Amino acid sequence: MHKEMDVAKRAKVIEWLKTEVVDHVSRLFKALWEGSTGRVADSLASLIVSSYILGRRLGVSYLDLDDAIIDKLKRHKQEGHQLEDWYQDISALEEHMRKR
Repeated sequence: MHKEMDVAKRAKVIEWLKTEVVDHVSRLFKALWEGSTGRVADSLASLIVSSYILGRRLGVSYLDLDDAIIDKLKRHKQEGHQLEDWYQDISALEEHMRKR
């Protein structure tokens, strides 16, 4: 019985984290609409934190997620992503991730 409760609790936490991600996206959109830089930063930070924790609950370590992000950035650069071509955002984020 104890193992079944643990599985149910894990599933409930994952569902809760999924709703948190959606809530943070909603708050981000509202902050964008209002033009509040502070609320935009707070919403983005909350979204990133919830995403990392959701990943961990799903079996993706923080380090693996960081590595996946760096790999994604490399692919975007190789494929000529528009944000890289226009602003070098991809390179800047990749450099930031590597320096951490």
